[in-house]
This record gives sequence, structure tokens and C-alpha cells, in this order.
Amino acid sequence: MLESSSTRRSFLRQGPIAGAALIAPLSLSQQKPEGKEKGKKEKEDEKISPAEDLMREHGVLNRILLIYDEHLRFLSEKKPFDGSVLVAAADMVRRFVEDYHERLEEDFLFPRFRKAGKHVKLVDTLQAQHKAGRDLTAKIRELAATATLKYVSTDSEKLTDALRAFLRMYRPHEAREDTVLFPAFRAIVSPHEYDSLGDDFEKKEDELFGDEGFFKVVDQVAQLEKKLDIYELAQFTPR
Repeated sequence: MLESSSTRRSFLRQGPIAGAALIAPLSLSQQKPEGKEKGKKEKEDEKISPAEDLMREHGVLNRILLIYDEHLRFLSEKKPFDGSVLVAAADMVRRFVEDYHERLEEDFLFPRFRKAGKHVKLVDTLQAQHKAGRDLTAKIRELAATATLKYVSTDSEKLTDALRAFLRMYRPHEAREDTVLFPAFRAIVSPHEYDSLGDDFEKKEDELFGDEGFFKVVDQVAQLEKKLDIYELAQFTPR
């Protein structure tokens, strides 16, 4: 009995150490690579829905439309400008808006709306406007490529008309998508399919523009804005 009590006291004195020895290997075995898990969690936290993805891409388009606006002002006031900036903006429309953003709509959204029998007339109009927009972009780019700092040409009227037509079409175009089409999209697909499409959109963006591709494109637009001196938001505040 005395031996048993002594043994028990000895065990208890060793307990914290022995317990730690037993728990430590278990804890280590349960640990996961911190860097990998942290990266995975950050990726999940930043996941955005298909509608949000498309709408923020409209934000990029809107900033390019402001660049088009500024060139319209140059043309109307007969001010010389560097056509390379407008060429770069048109190239961005072609690559980011038409070849990426609109392809997502045409491949993933429009067919599902047609299959569901929802907003079919709207979808048909939007797709027709995509085609018209591509024609206008080609014209804008071609005419802008001939422009110089001393741009005086009969082509100025053609460029003015093309820019105006693009602006007039795309502002209501994207507004209708943001307020009608995108909000309705979730209702015609399952939650799983909706989430899966968000992943597909992100993969396509990374494939075409690299990691953090959206933010790279935003930065490229900002560089053009700075060249035109329209980057600072405060300048648009009424005085």
C-alpha cells in the first residue's frame, strides 16, 4: 500500500513532463504546413461570385470609357494628342473586355438564360451589341494608330463618330447587365454550379493575365489615366 502510494506520488511529480512528452508528438503529427494552409485560406477568403467578378470587370470598362471621353474632348476642341494612348486603350478593350469578359458571358451566361427561357430577348440584344462593339473597336484602333500629337485629318470625324457610338452603346449595355442579367443569373443555376463558375472564371483570368490578373489590368488602365492627367479622382468633384 505504501509502495503504491509512493509510486502514485512519483508518477504525479513526473506527470507534467510525461504528459508533455506524450502530447508533443501528437500535436506535431496533427500540424499542417502553415504556409500552404494559409495560402489556401487566403484564396478561399478572396473568392468572389461570378456576378461580382463580372461587375468589377465592368468597372475596368468604365475607366476605359473615361479615357475615350477624354479623347472625344480633344477631338471636339481640336487639341492635338498622342494616338498611342488611345491605341493602348482600344487594345485593352479588345483583350480584356471583348476576348475575355464578353466571352465569359457568351459561353457561360447567355446559353443558360436561353435554355431557361429567361431574358432571351435581352441576351440576343447584348450579344448583337458585343459584335457591334468589336467592329467599333477595330475602327477606333485603326484610326487612333494614324493619330499623332499634331493630329489634323479628315479621319477625325470618323474617329469621333466611332468613339461616340461605342460610348452610347456600352454605358446602357453594361448598366442593363449589372441591374437585370447578373442579378437574375443565380436563380437559373444551382448553388453548386454558381460557385463552380466563379472558380472557372478565376482560372480563366489567371490563365490569360497571370496571377492577380485583374489588378494588373487595373494598374495598366491607371497608367493610361496618368498620361492623360485624369487619374486623380478629386478633379471630378464639382467646385
